[in-house]
Amino acid sequence: MNLLQQQRQHVFNQIEQVCQRVNRTAASVQLLAVSKTHPSSTLREMYTAGQRSFGENYLQEALAKIDELQDLEIEWHFIGHVQRNKTKHLAEKFDWVHGVDRFIIAERLSNQRLEGQPPLNICIQVNIDGQDSKDGCQPDEVAELVQQISQLPNVRLRGLMVIPAPENHAAFADAKILFEQVQSQHVRPEDWDTLSMGMSADLEAAIAAGSTMVRVGTALFGERDYSAKS
Repeated sequence: MNLLQQQRQHVFNQIEQVCQRVNRTAASVQLLAVSKTHPSSTLREMYTAGQRSFGENYLQEALAKIDELQDLEIEWHFIGHVQRNKTKHLAEKFDWVHGVDRFIIAERLSNQRLEGQPPLNICIQVNIDGQDSKDGCQPDEVAELVQQISQLPNVRLRGLMVIPAPENHAAFADAKILFEQVQSQHVRPEDWDTLSMGMSADLEAAIAAGSTMVRVGTALFGERDYSAKS
């Protein structure tokens, strides 16, 4: 077993242990490998280890990787902030877009999804603990956004994505409560199945609170080299 395989297995062991502790099945938590700044060759190696879902933050870097790895059946997630002028590439090239926090963004993604493609999976990003430095809509804006986005033809609204401040584990519980509140009134409840929260440093607390998707980078790939990013 090589280093990437070992690190991936260690993360799975973490997921399984916390799931056992809170009486959940490990299969209820999806592992999203956050691969920003890491080269395509590393992604290919992680794919060989069994990983299929990869998350990218930087659009141009991600588009290059999608092109270089088009022979692999990768599920691509965009998890960075979504700008209006980038929605066309996101709509055409990705399977999931996290970080949708305005109706206009969801509308553009729906309009720009190519004919014949399946609906684009999206998550609403919520600024769950009111950080000035974080993107995302306010919790009290979510219900209206859900109603609006659910009417769009070419997107599939799957749930919420949050990035609380470090060590603010109480925010995970708040996100779970909001997720369940929306679930009770969602127009397509069978689609509302994703609570994307938790990263390398806090995935255990996030899973204990109800996360269904953890976004893990450092624990899988090691420290990032941002100097390589132009």
